[in-house]
Amino acid sequence: FLPLLPVTNIHLPMSVPAQAQHFPASTSSILWLLRLEGLAVAVGSAFFYARTGSSWRLFALLWLLPDLGMLGYYAGSRWGARSYNAVHTYLAPAALAAMALIFERNSLLPFALIWFNHIGIDRLLGYCLKSPNAFGITHFSPVRPAVDV
Repeated sequence: FLPLLPVTNIHLPMSVPAQAQHFPASTSSILWLLRLEGLAVAVGSAFFYARTGSSWRLFALLWLLPDLGMLGYYAGSRWGARSYNAVHTYLAPAALAAMALIFERNSLLPFALIWFNHIGIDRLLGYCLKSPNAFGITHFSPVRPAVDV
């Protein structure tokens, strides 16, 4: 268990944009590891989804469902980031998968795997948890120029 250290003590190379200096994952080796992690989750979830025997049509229809979290941006950047981040962490699909397995509700497992896949692909492409300051700023680094909503 490590104590939380203030992020302000991190010194990044000059090539990192000033906007991204508050995001420790913005160094290239960490970015690659996080993207490879996303790839592993995406491939693993697709593999296990195929083993459930569920319809790939269902997979395609529900794959973008987590992006409805962006609707929170209509209430402002802070609420948008909260709602988007709430459905773009691995915690909720992991809880759903655990419930499916513990309570023997195998019909819930495909939904958790679709959700895992969506988050994994997002991580692979660099779309990650959002900053309350602007949609384009993520915990990796700015994906596109920040635009206040």
